[in-house]
Amino acid sequence: MKESEYQKPLPTISSLNRPYWDGLRRRELRLQKCVGCGLTWYPPAPLCPGCWSRKFVWTQLSGRGRISSWVVFHQAYFRSYEADIPYNVVEVELDEGPRVLANLLGANSEIRYGMPVEIVFDDVTEEVTLARFKPRTV
Repeated sequence: MKESEYQKPLPTISSLNRPYWDGLRRRELRLQKCVGCGLTWYPPAPLCPGCWSRKFVWTQLSGRGRISSWVVFHQAYFRSYEADIPYNVVEVELDEGPRVLANLLGANSEIRYGMPVEIVFDDVTEEVTLARFKPRTV
């Protein structure tokens, strides 16, 4: 899909978060992990939120987790979302600890606290792949 065809807001890619977005394009969920204390975190930051170390690596995660919270929008705050109403935004607590926000594929009425999910990669443009999630069987 050409960038001009995708009408929803796109992320701002910077030197700080580029490894995350590049990973998604390669079908990998990669987040920062502190070399000192071992904490894995999101969103990307220039230092560890646990111990403030600046020594970290980008590590590949499983892409599996559980729903810890969600909201279903019944109003479009951006015109480009009008066709999607009602749509959801879920908070996924990844198996490795960090929590991320994304959309869950499937029926909004099926969303449950603790629901096991796994990542799905959505190529919305040639340059941007978004992380979404789908229910998984345990």
